[in-house]
Amino acid sequence: MAYVLYHKVMKHNPKNSKWADRDRFVLSNGHASAMLYGSLYLSGYDLSMDDLKSFRQWESKTPGHPEKCEADGVEVTTGPLGQGFAMAVGMAMAEKHLAAVYNRPGFDIVDHHTYAMAGDGDMMEGVSHEAAALAGTLGLGKLIVLYDDNLISLDGPTSLSYTDKYLERFDAYHWHVQQVEDGNDLVAIDAAIERAKAETGKPSFIAVRTIIGYGSPKAGTNKVHGEALGVEDVARTKKFFGFPEDKSFYVPDEALANWRHAVDRGATAEADWKNLFARYSAHFPELAAEFTRTQSRKLKDGWEKAIPSFPVDKPMATRNAGGAVLNALADPLPELFGGAADLTSSTKTIFKPGVSFHEDPAGRNVFFGVREFGMCAAVNGMAAHGGLVPFGSTFFCFADYAKPAIRLAALMRIHSLFVFTHDSIGLGEDGPTHQPIEQLTMLRAIPDLTDFRPADANETAAAWRLALERTGPSFFALTRQDLPVIDPTTHDVYANVSKGAYILQDAANPQVVLIGTGSEVWPAIEAAKLLAAEGIRARVVSFPSWEIFDEQTAEYKASVLPAGVPKLAVEAGSPIGWWKYVGLDGDVIGLDRFGASAPGPKVMAELGFTAENVAARAKALIKQ
Repeated sequence: MAYVLYHKVMKHNPKNSKWADRDRFVLSNGHASAMLYGSLYLSGYDLSMDDLKSFRQWESKTPGHPEKCEADGVEVTTGPLGQGFAMAVGMAMAEKHLAAVYNRPGFDIVDHHTYAMAGDGDMMEGVSHEAAALAGTLGLGKLIVLYDDNLISLDGPTSLSYTDKYLERFDAYHWHVQQVEDGNDLVAIDAAIERAKAETGKPSFIAVRTIIGYGSPKAGTNKVHGEALGVEDVARTKKFFGFPEDKSFYVPDEALANWRHAVDRGATAEADWKNLFARYSAHFPELAAEFTRTQSRKLKDGWEKAIPSFPVDKPMATRNAGGAVLNALADPLPELFGGAADLTSSTKTIFKPGVSFHEDPAGRNVFFGVREFGMCAAVNGMAAHGGLVPFGSTFFCFADYAKPAIRLAALMRIHSLFVFTHDSIGLGEDGPTHQPIEQLTMLRAIPDLTDFRPADANETAAAWRLALERTGPSFFALTRQDLPVIDPTTHDVYANVSKGAYILQDAANPQVVLIGTGSEVWPAIEAAKLLAAEGIRARVVSFPSWEIFDEQTAEYKASVLPAGVPKLAVEAGSPIGWWKYVGLDGDVIGLDRFGASAPGPKVMAELGFTAENVAARAKALIKQ
């Protein structure tokens, strides 16, 4: 399968792995990474034989599972099974949308396929079911998945745990389905792919029967799945294939020359596309400039001027503010693309007026359905594809369903945005099943993921600006309930939020520092007033982003959270992690229990998030 794809079928240029109109290949069963690295080396990508020899070693380009940006030509990080499949769906969504936006009659500047290889484990993982159903509904005709159907999993025969009628299953998902009986039949595989390419209204699923460990003494058994063959079996395998038994990492000159035809073919294909794009640019200069800008991941000059400023006279939920910012940026940033997991009316992540991607591929509103994991994995595929800044949204509690995809976004450092609303017990009557407690801690623990929990509408606007300016993934935790709006004329909101945490309200020589995030900034502000009435000087710090604050200089951190002054953090979530900011002599008002079903203000009050409780805990700190 890999040979047919890289050698004959795929449109790719090994000497420019970032060419915008290349076909994409995703190895969803990422434990087969050695096959991918071998194919990239043989095809002529920037991967050497020495890189292959350093497989799975420290700081090598060839880690045990494929990692984006490590080996040239690896499109996405895979290994957690099923996610590569779902990211391939996202890539095909990106191609379909960009083609509808930019192509003009006679000028198909976006015209490529997404190929994925998947194994039994991918088929078993629930995220592949979510993504497959979505792909069929969206009619992603340029998505082709080849299923490595070898009947073996790590524990033994797949029949121990997997007896799906997978052809019928994908047919029911509205896919074009085929079967190839022999994984070594190049002609049959090629013909199946060509038939798949001819079916433009449906994604294609090609089940290819293979023999795991073909040519080795352990062929067809689980013993070859994750174990080294050993010296004797390696020698027998080489003998089976007619390779010199005394040579390692050996490629016959004839074979290498044959594979390397991909270099000339790729150069010709890209040159043809560049000629097409030059003519396109002459006919449609504005579209061409927009395409070039978005492909280079640059934001339009002056885009931030469209971000609204919110007045103080009307409280606003930060989810509503986020929706207002998103819509304000619709025109200056056409690369924004996404939606929610059947919650657009609740999370406010919808362009109004706007067209559904399902109805018109040029539309920017994506209705992902109740598929949180599949949604976020598809968002990652869109981000990795390029040309878009994609987002997905749901209630914060359901970040649990999506966390593996958010983790991969951070590992790949791609520009995926995750918008979570109903961010605390403050959402009220829906009760503890929908009230997040540990989710902030869970996501903040992920390296290279930027967190935003803004205190009001204007902090939300600043958070959106920062999330778009930063090139890695970010998540927002936004409120359902209305919050007061801080007067934006009293301070530079963007500059302050860009520090991660800042002094919102101060007192000379403060005796205590009150730290709040999101909706809990407000009881901290009110507590400071109560303390002031008793002659106690309190500083109030708004702390919208741990990740960004941790990037600041030691001097700045000390200016906000001075040593020797007791600190009290207030957040309607798990207190874990706050101790690095408040110190062992500080305190945290958080939640070590689940919430309750009642009106939001009542739940917040009963669980200690009141000005009176904050003031009392602050006084107790001062007396220590």
